[in-house]
Amino acid sequence: MQPSILLGLYMKPSYGYELIQGIQRFGFVEGQAPPGMIYRHLRQLEEEGLVTSEWQTEGTGPAKRVYHITAEGEEVLVLWTQYMERQAENLRQFIEQFNQVKQSETSPPNHLS
Repeated sequence: MQPSILLGLYMKPSYGYELIQGIQRFGFVEGQAPPGMIYRHLRQLEEEGLVTSEWQTEGTGPAKRVYHITAEGEEVLVLWTQYMERQAENLRQFIEQFNQVKQSETSPPNHLS
């Protein structure tokens, strides 16, 4: 969840509900992300200094708390991305190994006379 929130805020400062709608496209959350969970993560990220927030009172309607990623948050996002790249490579190698073994099991025996 943390990398999704950080990427969402890296792309565009957002208020909670807008962020909830945006991070679904990253594929880590199926369906609607529970708002309570997102707001808990946002508070934790703010306590850790990875995001900041401010109340936006312009325009009509109620005030909205808008979240922004910090420089430290951007650094953590880079680390998350590097970690995911390593994991993706490990998964790719795993699948490749599986497919090689599977193919060798289904190949007809090679009989040389």
